[in-house]
Amino acid sequence: MSVNQFSESLIRWYELHRRELPWRETKDPYRIWISEIILQQTRVAQGYAYYCRFIERFPDVCSLAEAHEDEVMKMWQGLGYYSRARNLHEAARSLAGRGRLPETYKEVRAMKGVGDYTAAAICSFAYDMPCAVVDGNVYRVLSRWMGVDEPIDTAAGKKLFAQLADQLLDRKHPAVYNQAIMDFGALQCVPTSPDCQVCPLADSCVALRDKRVEELPRKSHKVKTVNRYFSYIYVRAGVYTFINKRGAGDIWQNLYEFPLIETPEKPDESELFALPEWNKLLGGQAVKRIRLVESGVKHVLSHRVVYASCYEVVLENEDAFLDGFQRVREEDLHKFPVSRLISHFFSLLLEPKIR
Repeated sequence: MSVNQFSESLIRWYELHRRELPWRETKDPYRIWISEIILQQTRVAQGYAYYCRFIERFPDVCSLAEAHEDEVMKMWQGLGYYSRARNLHEAARSLAGRGRLPETYKEVRAMKGVGDYTAAAICSFAYDMPCAVVDGNVYRVLSRWMGVDEPIDTAAGKKLFAQLADQLLDRKHPAVYNQAIMDFGALQCVPTSPDCQVCPLADSCVALRDKRVEELPRKSHKVKTVNRYFSYIYVRAGVYTFINKRGAGDIWQNLYEFPLIETPEKPDESELFALPEWNKLLGGQAVKRIRLVESGVKHVLSHRVVYASCYEVVLENEDAFLDGFQRVREEDLHKFPVSRLISHFFSLLLEPKIR
């Protein structure tokens, strides 16, 4: 099969099987940018609703730039990989003066949080530039169809696949071709157990010929995961509770949470209550009661696994303050952006009307 036949086959398949998605019905580079950032490491089924809500609230660069970061993070809540939202907001602020996205690949690529793939997607979809996209779906299609053994997570592999993608790009129809190969990887050439019998590339697929479909694409190594152990302390002082914003340099940056004690291993209650961090947190306040809300909740992140427990502590003094924490009414907690884990604990601690 020639290069032209390859692109023609993908485009014919795409015309029959394409997904109808709102960001495909526009040439607005802002909306395409938003969709691409949302869909990084997020399935279309989950990202669709987020995209619609985000565009309704922030329909253009200026509205996003003018928003407070807490509101942007709140709109992003539940999507994970929150650095995407922070970068998106920072990039919008840098573009506020011009009021629109740049129109060259170099300038688009220089935007905060925009890598090679996202820049190629924006430039091809919005401006019909001949820029080949290379995402996880494209890696899979090319490695299988061409029988490429080079690992996709090495510098050499990334360079090779970028070259192959560029060679195969339909330069007359870059936007349609890029959408076609990505949808093909997402719907037909799926990671496990693809239905190769109905694949339009079956007759020329090296991996199918050599019975290596499940082996490709290859990776050089697995990322090591780290276990972390969190004990959250939800402190009640009358109708008030206490939260703070996580700082830079760790997971969930700039999201809010209630007091946290992290330990090298999961502590039992007697060990936790004896820790200096526990006594420092409560600052000598008289405690009316303590109860375990939930223990051992497993929360999986890309390179970490968090095992979290949550305790509710009710103070005698309803006017108490905790040093270093923001005192807020429980009914206002829904206004603050939080991680999915904290949102889960909220569901156990709060009345439905104030979650």
